[in-house]
Amino acid sequence: MEALLVSTGVVALAEIGDKTQLLAFILAARFKKPVPIILGILAATLVNHGLAGALGAWITASVSPGVLRWVLGLSFLGMAVWTLIPDKIEDEESQVAQHLGVFGATLVTFFLAEMGDKTQIATVALAAHYATPLLVVLGTTLGMLIADVPAVFVGDKLAARIPMKLVHSIAAVIFVLLGIATLLGAGSGFGF
Repeated sequence: MEALLVSTGVVALAEIGDKTQLLAFILAARFKKPVPIILGILAATLVNHGLAGALGAWITASVSPGVLRWVLGLSFLGMAVWTLIPDKIEDEESQVAQHLGVFGATLVTFFLAEMGDKTQIATVALAAHYATPLLVVLGTTLGMLIADVPAVFVGDKLAARIPMKLVHSIAAVIFVLLGIATLLGAGSGFGF
């Protein structure tokens, strides 16, 4: 249950102000059809984070526990720094696949925007850390929806009121704590 809760919280915080949340704002403003946008976000996130969770599980099975502890600990610390760097949405990402309809455009653009994004990398690291990829993928997907669904419904009005620097700082602190705990051997019950 810890894997689900931590994954949900970390990704929900990290996603605020992320380029995929900005993409949700843009798609909502462009198409004004929240249900297919939300379904596209859900489908893209499940596929993207499912692949990331599988990679995390493979890493857990393939890398020695000592090396894995250091890689994960340093990865979490790197995620803390990356979380403090604001994202910008690329115009091309919001233009891709418009001929596929609202759901298709959302699915394709969200999937592509998440490739190599901090929440995808966090999913890999969390799945490797907790060795429960299904719970992590469910948690990270829920975290994405917690951050992105309100963006679809209220758009820029909400974004202007959220203290982005504070939210990113909180997410960074959580990643730092995860990194330190991992480096100090937390999770040793999981084979670390």
